[in-house]
Amino acid sequence: MHWIDPACLQETRGTVTQFLLNPHGELDGFILGIDRQVHFPPHLSRHVARHVSVGDKVRVRGVKPRAADIVAAVQLTSGTGVVILDEGPHPHGEKHEKPDVDKRAVEVTGEVMLSLYGPKGELRGALLTDGTSIRMPPHAAEELSSYLESGAHIQVWGHGVKNRHGRTIEVDDIAELVDADTLSVMAE
Repeated sequence: MHWIDPACLQETRGTVTQFLLNPHGELDGFILGIDRQVHFPPHLSRHVARHVSVGDKVRVRGVKPRAADIVAAVQLTSGTGVVILDEGPHPHGEKHEKPDVDKRAVEVTGEVMLSLYGPKGELRGALLTDGTSIRMPPHAAEELSSYLESGAHIQVWGHGVKNRHGRTIEVDDIAELVDADTLSVMAE
């Protein structure tokens, strides 16, 4: 998005309440307040982690896709005034390499707090009330959208990564908890 002039974009302000991780353990967004998702590309992960913390007030200039209530950030300004500008994945010719992380088999049960979207508004997963984010490819998320809606009670099996910024699980299988004794299973 380096071609967009952030000065012409609407500004959103708020307090960072949680970071979001991609399946490689990199930051790729955060939640403002209780329900405003801000997405940024993972090549900004280190810079954001260095200058923004949970509890910080931030300003975001970005694009709002038609399909989802999120902001795809072009520019972030930390509470201390540090400007983090998305200049594209290769601003100085270096390639963004995904970190090598230890993913572990994980099973989690919880309630969906918020659906999670990609920068173009495509459904990509959900945030559970315990702070765990679950991720899946957009085509699978679209087919399983009822499992990813706020208030849904689900059980997820997959491979996850956890670090000081949060926890995320790449979904292999997902089931809706109909009641305490019944699962409605749907494989991805």
